[in-house]
Amino acid sequence: MPKQKKKDIWLEQFQPGYDMVERHPIFGPLLRYVHVNPVENAQKKGAACCGDHGYITVSRKMRLAPEEWAYVLAHCLLHYGLWHFEQKADPVKWNVACDMYIAKFLADAKLFRAPEFMRIQPPYPADSEEELYRRMQDFTLTDELHGGFSTGSGFMDFELAAQGGPRYYRRGVNAKQHYTNIFADALTNAVSAAVGVAAGRLTSITDREGLAATPAEKARRWFISSYPLLGALATSFKVIEDPDICRREEISTAAISEATQTIFISPGAGLTQEECRFVMAHEFLHVGLRHQSRCQGRDPYLWNVACDYVINGWLTQMGVGEMPKMELLYDPDFAGMSAETIYDNIVKDIRKFRKLATLRGKGLSDILGEGDIRFYKAPVGLDDFYRRAISEGFEYHKAGRGLVPAGLEEEIQALYRDPIPWDVELARWFDNFFAPIEKKRTYSRASRRQSSTPDIVRPRTVPDSDALEGRTFGVVIDTSGSMDRYMLAVALGSVASYADSRDVPYARVIFCDAVAYDAGYLAPDAIMGRVQIKGRGGTVLQPGIDFLEKSPDFPKDGPVLIITDAYCDHFTCRRDHAVLIPKGAKLPFRPGGPVFVFE
Repeated sequence: MPKQKKKDIWLEQFQPGYDMVERHPIFGPLLRYVHVNPVENAQKKGAACCGDHGYITVSRKMRLAPEEWAYVLAHCLLHYGLWHFEQKADPVKWNVACDMYIAKFLADAKLFRAPEFMRIQPPYPADSEEELYRRMQDFTLTDELHGGFSTGSGFMDFELAAQGGPRYYRRGVNAKQHYTNIFADALTNAVSAAVGVAAGRLTSITDREGLAATPAEKARRWFISSYPLLGALATSFKVIEDPDICRREEISTAAISEATQTIFISPGAGLTQEECRFVMAHEFLHVGLRHQSRCQGRDPYLWNVACDYVINGWLTQMGVGEMPKMELLYDPDFAGMSAETIYDNIVKDIRKFRKLATLRGKGLSDILGEGDIRFYKAPVGLDDFYRRAISEGFEYHKAGRGLVPAGLEEEIQALYRDPIPWDVELARWFDNFFAPIEKKRTYSRASRRQSSTPDIVRPRTVPDSDALEGRTFGVVIDTSGSMDRYMLAVALGSVASYADSRDVPYARVIFCDAVAYDAGYLAPDAIMGRVQIKGRGGTVLQPGIDFLEKSPDFPKDGPVLIITDAYCDHFTCRRDHAVLIPKGAKLPFRPGGPVFVFE
């Protein structure tokens, strides 16, 4: 017969008390940022103690009722929320003053039940711990006053582990700022919950389902139930309205992360439900229309600004929600323009448009990338998922659920089609310069079939030699140390196969890193064998481009293909040219020709 597991009496008493604190709107947020550490052999008597290192140590030897454990944990958490971890001349009297203040706070709020040894009242009224501490300087501590410690009589229940300076919770924010900000926000939320109970919206201040019904959450539910165009996207996204996270990520109003399927709404923005609908629709359209992947080498922030002008114009035209009172990116002069066209207009005055603010803030993109958030986890098949979500929503919306502007309809319909592979786009670009060559018959060389029937003369077809004259293009290849051989193999392999299929006999190849190296005219299949990674530092492509443009034996109308990893200096090319960069790379400037992104 298997041996029965021994019942853990301490845990049965402690866990319900811990759950009470976790559910409470004042103490729950603080509890998420401390570590509760149960120990068998506590160095001090009593129930618990805490320190500025973020740990609350609780004794497994202490037997308390669940409500008493909740009181002990709340007492320790208030040390963090009110930040009592200060250096004082008399630390014991400072600890007693803080415990008196906490005891009065919990008694006035009628929260939980104090254990017998922690029932303490200040001997005189005071408005703060500092005032209590000042009055106690000439006061002799009694055993009764010592009993206020959660550790029991005679022992301090908080201590400073970091001497000589503030302990930092994260870079730039010390622990005092962090915990006091959380406590202030928690008090605000608790007051809102109390008002909700008085209004009948909540059953209690710990009603999490009711608390979740914020204007942003109600707006999300409205999209799911009443707006099918964006309903599928709204279903897959969770709403985060944590003020601390929004401050950390510098989100003034809203932002969206397609990677984590999260939309952030800052409580500090004070949006109404109608404004939340407008803002959430704005963010959903960023994702549904694949604005992040369509950046394609453009400046990410200016591209975000261009997309904002388009989306805000559409939402105003469609009457979705209400535009927030803050100054948003909306200009009737851009009506009917695509994001690409608007981008081409605003880059002419970069200084002006960089001063504008998205929903996230000035100079910040409200489309969060992989590196912008700390809890990033890459899902699978995001591109296909978001395309399908917006397309299916559009099908339902066409059944008569409101207006869809023509420009938005065109963009959604374009998403039905699979994206054109980069090598196909590159081939189309080359086709503008190299028309197919008409073949002609020749008897200059016998066909291999001739050996079987030598008495029958057969011609073969060859390209017209006159048409091959000047049929070439220039290739400027970045061979610096930052270029990867595999990237070069993928890019040059596609270029070589295209050139061979279009009867381009030779290409003029220039290798560039810190200086330019002329490799001369090479057959496409010979280019790969001549590539060497020089690794001589930064890439300067301009000398290679200048060499091609001034070369007397290079056709004046010959196009130029520039292959780089985008870690290069600014360059200009007066000829027709295109730039080939790997996926994820971004040129630090706007090139004069098309940019193809290869995988």
